[in-house]
Amino acid sequence: MIKLRNLTRAYTAGTGEVRALDGIDLTVEPGEFVAIAGKSGSGKSTLVNLVGGIDRPTGGTVEVDGKLLNTLDESALAAWRGRHVGVVFQFFQLLPTLTVLENVMLPMDFAGTLSPAQAKRRAHALLDQFGIGAHAGKLPTALSGGQQQRAAIARALANEPRLVIADEPTGNLDSATSADVLHILTALPCTGTTVLMVTHEVNAQRFAQRVVTLSDGRLASDSAARRVEDTRC
Repeated sequence: MIKLRNLTRAYTAGTGEVRALDGIDLTVEPGEFVAIAGKSGSGKSTLVNLVGGIDRPTGGTVEVDGKLLNTLDESALAAWRGRHVGVVFQFFQLLPTLTVLENVMLPMDFAGTLSPAQAKRRAHALLDQFGIGAHAGKLPTALSGGQQQRAAIARALANEPRLVIADEPTGNLDSATSADVLHILTALPCTGTTVLMVTHEVNAQRFAQRVVTLSDGRLASDSAARRVEDTRC
């Protein structure tokens, strides 16, 4: 699903070149749940931004689901990202002036894959699936943090992406709500969805199948997670 080869991302700073990523080689299979760990500044967010087509590498290659992202121009990359990648953020990033339902429909509207009526039905179905269907007509601020993150996951899944990137998805939640969100993410590989989760939380890492740890932009370790429970499909 994901193949990174000699991946490098460098930035120019006042003191010279800074390498956020330095020669990363990594393969993630379809339907894997992989946690990306490491200290602040280790390159975690840079890595998932490159995999999600949000940023471009300085060197090396990024291949996702058979698509070599380096070869795509900006418009093609944006179209690919909107159709094939779902993103879940730490602070939800729901548009405050749209209802929860409208937020979930938004990626479908942008991609144009479904008619408005079909998109509305799918959005309702996703909200029902995550237990917040009764809040579809409310603005995001009327929901709790956990409910907003459930809505954000529903939005990320709107276009049935093959890849979901979760960047610190539990960083703004209490422990009980975090566990609920992690259980949702854990179930996604059962449908064939690949999950790449950035987290510094050890408990969150234990919900993944693998933990890839970065240090100073390099791959420090890649090992099977000590899972918190048996989550086989």
